[in-house]
Amino acid sequence: MRDAPPAAPGVRADLKRELVILVGLVVLVDGVFIAIYYAAALGAASGDRKLAYTAVWVLATLVVVWRSLARIRAARVRQRRGA
Repeated sequence: MRDAPPAAPGVRADLKRELVILVGLVVLVDGVFIAIYYAAALGAASGDRKLAYTAVWVLATLVVVWRSLARIRAARVRQRRGA
């Protein structure tokens, strides 16, 4: 198994920043959707409405994660090219 080349300090900082942004955005999306759930009293909603809400929540989380992982991958490619 090959070891990753040593990262330049700026690139490593980029990777850390992108990871922190990923975690922060996922926490933010979850917080917003939890707040909406309670504000809209979805606990008493029908099963179909809850399922639709959950699907939208999962899709929103997927979009955030997909975007962030693409940015992390781009930072890793920059790291490899710089080494």
